[in-house]
Amino acid sequence: MSGGVKDIEKESSTSKSTTAIVAAIVGNLAIAVIKFFAAAFTGSSAMLSEAIHSLVDTGNGGLMLLGVHKSREPPDADHPFGHGVNSTSGTLIVAILVFAVGGGMSA
Repeated sequence: MSGGVKDIEKESSTSKSTTAIVAAIVGNLAIAVIKFFAAAFTGSSAMLSEAIHSLVDTGNGGLMLLGVHKSREPPDADHPFGHGVNSTSGTLIVAILVFAVGGGMSA
């Protein structure tokens, strides 16, 4: 017998998360494009930096979407409690990369 109401609640919550993440990706990508055009038009290095930041936010959203997708996989022999931790792994990787690349560029 399945989990019934719990499965429906989890599926609904995941669906809402996916919708929010996709909306954030589309929004960040649109903002990045606008900022790149503004940087090209004005020659502003600060605007170029902001455009790159928005592009990185878009990539972060992509990794979050991948994590949500992977977290839906059912338990198996290697992961008896499921793959739920995958929903946050991508965000952690992006946070470390942003810190490392940002620190490397400022040095």
